[in-house]
Amino acid sequence: MSALSVQGLSKSFRSYRQEWHRIAGWFGLPIKPAKEVHVLRDLSFSIEPGSAVGIVGENGAGKSTLLKIITGTLQPSSGSFHVEGRVAAILELGMGFNGDLTGRENVVNTASMMGIGSEELAGLMPAIADFADIGPYFDQPMRTYSSGMQMRVAFAVATARRPEILIVDEALSVGDAFFQHKSFSCIREFQQSGTTLLLVSHDRASIVTLCDRVLLLSDGRVLMDGPPQDVMDLYNALIAKKEGYDVKQVSMGGGRVQTTSGTGEASIASVLLLDEAGQALETVSVGQELVLSIEAAIHQDLPELVVGYMIKDRLGQPIFGTNTYHLQRVVTPKAGETIRYRFGFPANLGIGNYSIAVSLHRGDEHVAGNYEWRDLAYVFTVVNPSHSPFIGTSWLPPQLEVSRVG
Repeated sequence: MSALSVQGLSKSFRSYRQEWHRIAGWFGLPIKPAKEVHVLRDLSFSIEPGSAVGIVGENGAGKSTLLKIITGTLQPSSGSFHVEGRVAAILELGMGFNGDLTGRENVVNTASMMGIGSEELAGLMPAIADFADIGPYFDQPMRTYSSGMQMRVAFAVATARRPEILIVDEALSVGDAFFQHKSFSCIREFQQSGTTLLLVSHDRASIVTLCDRVLLLSDGRVLMDGPPQDVMDLYNALIAKKEGYDVKQVSMGGGRVQTTSGTGEASIASVLLLDEAGQALETVSVGQELVLSIEAAIHQDLPELVVGYMIKDRLGQPIFGTNTYHLQRVVTPKAGETIRYRFGFPANLGIGNYSIAVSLHRGDEHVAGNYEWRDLAYVFTVVNPSHSPFIGTSWLPPQLEVSRVG
């Protein structure tokens, strides 16, 4: 059985010229609204127990509205949904808190709405206060709290008992680094115990680290449902599309999708990862000397051309990136030219699968003037046949000295 099932879910917000028109609509009379805004449009998906699903999309895509419907604070206009088990949600920061009450008093109120009785809460309260870790402020009015302190209390009470479904909507982005780390550790522990996670965030790192699937919402519809790295690549490309860039996707086999965006004045002609003898590689040894060869085809005279690359791990997390702007090797190419770039570096990487994204642009980054950005431009695997075992995505061999001092 699914932890969450959504079928044909739609939500519209209507405004009427007169209030009695709204009331007449409640009784089924055919009164047309003066204005109707469709926020969700016929959404259908299901989520299996214990999975971690990210929900992304631009502002106004319908993310928060969907979560409010799932948590029961908003009713859908049509369609249905079914939730299996108890839901804990951290939605709008401080939602439901009373600024004149203390943190402890707000916890009591929130816990009662979550169905936690006074006797159980008495046993949970020390752990809630300890997790929130705001010291004497816990017994001060919440209007004196910073946004980070509010988030600490909200997260602590929402996770006081392990829920079957945990929903987090951007709230963790306001916390300090230490509490974010503690919160993510708590979320992972819940996941290992079978909790289903729904995470709404614009933070790619959080999405690809915690989630095994992502839904991309656009104009109230599911535009893409797939692996985190592929969906986030498309999401970033769609943001770039607002600048007039073309966006296309190509299936690469194995379930992966390559996303390309740009204005097209220059294009990526080839990308190869070579050994010192010039042979193309798919498998690389730890510490091996490599050459990344990128050829750019120029279709129009350009004021400048910057070529960059980003090495990513299997989750799509950036490992290393640079470009010719930062390396002070910017050129001014002419239409019809093909320019080859060769970046040499050692493979100081841990064992695993990696991908390389490549960009052609102007300026110090690709956002403002993107001729072409290509994710998954090259994929390779790192193995360790000759060095001592180590853990991680970076090979940083130490110089070790051991001596007796007494």
